[in-house]
Formats: sequence, C-alpha cells, structure tokens
Amino acid sequence: MAAELFPTKKLVPSASSTTSIQQYQQQNLTNNNTAAAAHGCCNWQGLYPTIRERNSVMFNNEMMADVHFVVGPPGGTQRVPGHKYVLAVGSSVFHAMFYGELAEDQDEIRIPDVEPPSFLAMLKYIYCDEIDLCADTVLATLYAAKKYIVPHLARACVNFLETSLSAKNACVLLSQSCLFEEPDLTQRCWEVIDAQAELALRSEGFCDIDAQTLESILRRETLNAKEMVVFEAALSWAEAECQRRELPPSIENKRLALGKAIYLIRVPTMALEDFANGAAQSGVLTLTETNDIFLWYTAANKPELLFCTKPRKGLSPQRCHRFQSCAYRSNQWRYRGRCDSIQFAVDKRVFIAGFGLYGSSCGSAEYSAKIELKRQGVPMAQRIIKYFSDGSSSTFPVWFEYPVQIEPDTFYTASVVLDGNELSYFGQEGMTEVQCGKVTFQFQCSSDSTNGTGVQGGQIPELVFYA
Repeated sequence: MAAELFPTKKLVPSASSTTSIQQYQQQNLTNNNTAAAAHGCCNWQGLYPTIRERNSVMFNNEMMADVHFVVGPPGGTQRVPGHKYVLAVGSSVFHAMFYGELAEDQDEIRIPDVEPPSFLAMLKYIYCDEIDLCADTVLATLYAAKKYIVPHLARACVNFLETSLSAKNACVLLSQSCLFEEPDLTQRCWEVIDAQAELALRSEGFCDIDAQTLESILRRETLNAKEMVVFEAALSWAEAECQRRELPPSIENKRLALGKAIYLIRVPTMALEDFANGAAQSGVLTLTETNDIFLWYTAANKPELLFCTKPRKGLSPQRCHRFQSCAYRSNQWRYRGRCDSIQFAVDKRVFIAGFGLYGSSCGSAEYSAKIELKRQGVPMAQRIIKYFSDGSSSTFPVWFEYPVQIEPDTFYTASVVLDGNELSYFGQEGMTEVQCGKVTFQFQCSSDSTNGTGVQGGQIPELVFYA
C-alpha cells in the first residue's frame, strides 16, 4: 500500500522526517525523565489532575509499555513503545490486534509502510488528544489514520490539505485523494486545477502523478488552459515517467510512456501557429498524424483523426458587480496617476481572473491600466494592460496573467491605476455585500485608494472570477 501512495519516495527518512523524529525522540526523553522521577515519587499520578494529562505522560514512553512497534522502511526504522489499553481505546484496529478473537501475543510489531513521524503523530492524538500536523508529513499521517481507523485525525488531515491546497500541489493531492477515497478533497482539487489549469500543469507536482490521474486530467472538459500548455505538460510528465521506468528519455520512450493518453490531448484545437511551431516539431507525433492534422486545419475534405477535435469548454467567468448605477460628470473623473482601490472578502474560495472597468463617456478611447491584487499588503498579482472602451457605460474586462486563488474570510485589496481619457463613467450607489451565485462578496474602503474610489462610488465596478 505504501508503494502505491508514495511511489516517488526513497526508502530513507527525509530531512524533514529526521527533524520530526528528533522532536518526538526529545518528547520521549522528556517523558522517560518524567517516568524516572516518578519512580522516586509514590504518587506521581497526583502531579497531573486530569486523565488526559496522565495519559499524555505515557506517550512515546517506556514506562509500563507492553508492546513495541518497529516503524518505517528498512534503513529508516524507529522503535516506538506503546500501551495496549490506550491504543485499543483509540483505534478499533488496535483493539482487534490486541484483544480481538484473532489477537496475537506479540511483544514487537513491525510496520514498514508507515513513516515514523506520521505514526508518532497518530499516537500523539490517541494518547494526548492533540493534533500535530505539518505539510511534510500530513499525507503519511492521513495514511496512518486511515489504516488504523482513527477518523477524527483523518478528517483533520483532510481539512489541513484543503486549507493548504494550491495550484502547486493540486495535481498530487488529486492523485492521493482518489487513493484515500476522499471525495470532498477530490472536488476541491478539481476546482483549483480547472481554474488555475496552466499553473497546475506547469507545477513540479504534475510530473509526479500516476498514469490514471494523468488521463483524468487530460480528459477534463473544464480545464482553463491553452491546449499547447496541456501538450507540453504531458511531455514533461512522459519524461519523468521514463526516469521512473529507468528508460532514456528519448522521443520514442516518451510516446511509449504516454500510450493512448496522447489522444486525450486535443491537438487539432491548438492555434495553427502553436501546432506548427510546437507539437508538429516535437517528434512525438508520427509523420502520418502530423500530416493528417495539417490537412484537418486546411483541407475542405478533412481526414478522420484519433484526436478529439472539439475544444474544451473551459470555465465561464462570473462577474460581481458592486454598483447599482453609474454616471459621469462634466468636470470629469481625473486619474493623474492616482490609485483607485477597494477591499473585498468572500465566504467561499474563488479565483479572481481580473476586473471589469469603466471607460470613456465621450466616445471610444484606449486606456492603460495597472491592475493589482494584494493580501495584507503583499502583492499577489499585478499586470499592466491596455483595453479599448467604446463610449458606452458598459464595463470592459482586464485580465491577470493567471487567475488568483482567494481564500474565504480574509480581506484582499483590488487596485487599479488608469491612464487615458479622464471623462469617464464611475459607479454610484455601491453595496457593502453582493451575492453572486453561491458566493457572498463583502466590500470595504481601502486606505490605498487615493483617487476617490470607495464602497459607495468610484471605479473597479466588477470583480471577474471563477468559482
């Protein structure tokens, strides 16, 4: 089982695991010192007023230990003391192991498929009622909690993973969530992968996923990515897979590693220029496939292809409009390099793709906009972009390079510095709370705003997002 869950890990403890082991060994030393002191005290139990505190003394402690575990793969094991009664109270698996009909009287139990820090984290929960998780070991702790049926610890691990979920780790967590049969975590992973597909596909973690997860991602109808990015990501995965199979990363071996999954890449939906300069020259496609795709682009009588020719649907952006009306004045809305800014928060995770901005109120005009998104004063994304307004009171979208992940119950700052025709529309009758589908947005004034924009009126009328 461990080989399935952690296929890329070598059977030696990592630096982070070694640190965790040392921390627990220090805890063991402290507990053993407590035990030694207790031998000189006729009523050491009286030092601790609650059963929880008295049980905590027993955690990773040789005192009264009636079982030992040799935890970890060969070359990275640790011997851990245990107390059958405490373990049986905390886990039905331990209860069956020690007191069930098929119980075996073993003084030492080997557990090669669980990392020592994760096993100790589970024991700490059982003994001390404390949950001690970190990013380096949470997946292995989840595995241990699932194996020994400790459901509350498993739920805490899943919550930790959902909170730390990002485009960098979404693909790996998708793979693990399917193995752990955690549908809620799987759904959260898909939300991130869909909205931030290009970042997720270009992440290092994407190359570590298994073939089944690769195929499920390549099949995804709602991937918000250019098909050339999908193609490049698949080639990167194939190169990593060649290394895992101990094969040279030749073009032939990459094609072998991809297998039929290559036909899940919608190559004919690429821009012709992308195909000609990229996929067609990669060598991964056969000469016949390359010729047929070129004919599919250009010929009236198109050949049949094994590749899907229908573009992905992607995601439809939603718009949160915070004003009830807009207007313009004869004395204009002046910019002069000043910042228009507003703060917002949401009650569910969303991905801000850009802003909707007003344009000129006296005919068509071009604007230059510096857009920025910050969290607690720290820039998360910024871009300088031009857009064209047609003189109407409509809003015009400007986009960040990649959608930005926004966590719930935290205020973010949306800012724009505009340069262009100063006779422009502006919003009024602003709302402090706006419901957009299943997401509630809250707005408040920003101290960064030096050009008059606030909750009641001004610029940045729309937030464009995926949810």
